[in-house]
Amino acid sequence: MTASRSSLSLEQAPPLSVPFRFFITAPIFGLLAALLLAIYGPEILSNRWTPATLALTHLITLGFLGMIMCGAMMQMLPVLAGSPVPKVKPVATAVHILLTIGILALASGFLSGIAGLFHLALTTLGLGFLIFIIAISIALVRIRTPNDTIHGMRLAIASLAATVILGLTIGAGFSGMTSLSLLIPLTDIHLGWGILGWIGLLVVGVAYQVVPMFQLTPEYPKKLTTPLNWVIFATLIIWTPLYLAWGNGHLSKWVPNLWILLPAIGYILFAGTTLWLQHKRRRRVSDITLLFWRTGMIFIAACLLLWLIGFTPVAKSQPIFPLLLGIWLLFGVATSVVNGMLYKIVPFLTWFHLQNRQVALMSMGKVKVPNMKELMPDRLTRRQLYAHLATLLLLTLAPFWPSPLANIAGLSFGLSCSLLLLNLLQAARRYSQVNQELSDFEASR
Repeated sequence: MTASRSSLSLEQAPPLSVPFRFFITAPIFGLLAALLLAIYGPEILSNRWTPATLALTHLITLGFLGMIMCGAMMQMLPVLAGSPVPKVKPVATAVHILLTIGILALASGFLSGIAGLFHLALTTLGLGFLIFIIAISIALVRIRTPNDTIHGMRLAIASLAATVILGLTIGAGFSGMTSLSLLIPLTDIHLGWGILGWIGLLVVGVAYQVVPMFQLTPEYPKKLTTPLNWVIFATLIIWTPLYLAWGNGHLSKWVPNLWILLPAIGYILFAGTTLWLQHKRRRRVSDITLLFWRTGMIFIAACLLLWLIGFTPVAKSQPIFPLLLGIWLLFGVATSVVNGMLYKIVPFLTWFHLQNRQVALMSMGKVKVPNMKELMPDRLTRRQLYAHLATLLLLTLAPFWPSPLANIAGLSFGLSCSLLLLNLLQAARRYSQVNQELSDFEASR
């Protein structure tokens, strides 16, 4: 497996509008989640089943993380594996519209309790993810010589399918379309497949390529990359019936809880290896991407430690531990790593598309294509990093002092999402300007 730029099939990359529509929409959903946290802060931290908590959770998982993951997969499959997503422009348009409507309807349904909104959400989200999964699966199946990154993507898509099926089942129960038993076990399994499966496996698979390429580290060792994805996926498959057996009263909860430690340990190995590779990188100067990734890797270790503490008798009587674990998983791990990915992928894609057109027009010396640092300067991304770290600190303390720290955390997260949005729009604006200059040059010849 190689992570060099020469191994990328850049000529098969889709139009920049394909991933950018997902990337730019994501922080908007983040802003909506921040608004809920600023308004309902203490209530959101009081109980995982409150309407505001459910709405915020899905705005983060589906709206922020999900949008970025979908856009990244549509972009990376043709680039990393030379296998374009079929009909990528209409597929991207349909998926983006359906998911946007579905996420808004779902969050509104949780807040209002209106059954019709749940029906709309189930229909649009189900159809949107169905189109996405089919299109991505076709591209994945076409790959004849898959590497560890592609295996990770395949297992991530399978995990997404499981997550969606479970989510639709739970949603049907919430909407009154069907009676729903085992709500808590099914919801926990839904979260497990979504976070440890879909998000986790995709991040790990993509990291095998983007960390060595963009952070100039040695490659991940094959003895880790080859078995890790399969072990995590297999343990989730076995964990699912074990957890259902506990939900039915046929098994002690210790059994599924101990079993789920296996993928957690797998992610710890991945985090430790990533930090070690970053320490061995060729360029010693830290950048914003590296700091976001390091934050995410450190929080993976913190999550495992917190999970182990949760087994102690004292912790079992304190609801603060599962709440803090959820905060660290979503904000400390997933959001940190996704931000780090965006701050390399977006400027690289923007630079590549502009340079590719410049070469085709032979306009070197006539139109200057900005480099990656000029497209997304460190001074702008650093501000968002500080806002993100402030949000993590406030959210970590908020379970102990919900009022007013939870509300303040909402404002901080809103600032972080606003800065991310502005940085993405800055790159899009610069792309539009230079692309217009190239068009003017072409017209003048």
